[in-house]
Amino acid sequence: MGISALTPPSAAAATTLSHLEFASNRLLVELCGEFDKNLTHLESHLGVQIVRRGNQLDVMGSEEVRNQAVEILETLYQRLEEGRGVEAGDIAALIRMGREPSADEGPQEQLEMFRSGRLEIRTRKKIISPRTKAQQDYTRALLGNELNFGIGPAGTGKTYLAVAVAVQMISDGLVDKIILSRPAVEAGERLGFLPGDMKEKVDPYMQPLYDALNDFLPGKQLQKLMEERRIEIAPLAFMRGRTLSNAFIVLDEAQNATEMQMKMFLTRLGEGSRMAITGDRSQVDLPRGVQSGLRAAERILDGVEGISFSYFTSADVVRHPLVAKIIQAYERDEEQGG
Repeated sequence: MGISALTPPSAAAATTLSHLEFASNRLLVELCGEFDKNLTHLESHLGVQIVRRGNQLDVMGSEEVRNQAVEILETLYQRLEEGRGVEAGDIAALIRMGREPSADEGPQEQLEMFRSGRLEIRTRKKIISPRTKAQQDYTRALLGNELNFGIGPAGTGKTYLAVAVAVQMISDGLVDKIILSRPAVEAGERLGFLPGDMKEKVDPYMQPLYDALNDFLPGKQLQKLMEERRIEIAPLAFMRGRTLSNAFIVLDEAQNATEMQMKMFLTRLGEGSRMAITGDRSQVDLPRGVQSGLRAAERILDGVEGISFSYFTSADVVRHPLVAKIIQAYERDEEQGG
């Protein structure tokens, strides 16, 4: 890939043009996306203009945003050369990295990490790259600690990354099984008695965990692992009395566990196991007057060696951009006493 910069005669002095040339037309098509949607995404968020001519891209705009657009295009093209895909979330992450550098890593260092794949989760179906600084720190904690709490709003990838790390570890032979659990608490609705056997009754509560697994494992392999009970999905109440050894254990929606349930679950940790607890303190569905076990665990376990806490904010939301705005609006309303 080649790049050059020049100022068009008709452009204002502050506007420059960068000329990028790509060796592979096939990869350039992937880079641009269907109907050039990836280029449109960059144009709308950075305020640049990108023109495609054959195997070339011309990027026009002020020097600052033009350089950021070029950096993103180069990074994404390199990922494609290495056999990794490009999704809308990858583009949004790179834009965010350029605008919101962390205190520890500047935008160039974050881009280099994203480009080089130094921090990746490899599963049978896809490779996952953490898209924010908080996600990077969380992934390191999941890989490096035996017990980690991921706390923050919906859409920040807490459960998704935890399940991805679990799948990578079972694929690498580092654990023998995966155990995924959630409290069977209804989100503000009374659904009544559900028909069917026990599995059919609890599966609706567990569906988000099935969704994550289906993202990382081929259907037949997932079915085989579940039949062999190397992957278990069960309500929190079913964990009592068990010792979970050589397993990667995830408790999702932990804000809906009571204090006694949380203590019970945490003490299931056995030899050779890792545990991830994920939750959102703003979405407690417990009856009025019942304290969340997640809040109690934060207070009681703070400072205990070997236990890490990873926190997310609305800036880490990787769903639709409107989700972050919705969360921020609700946070402002709570601060104003609404």
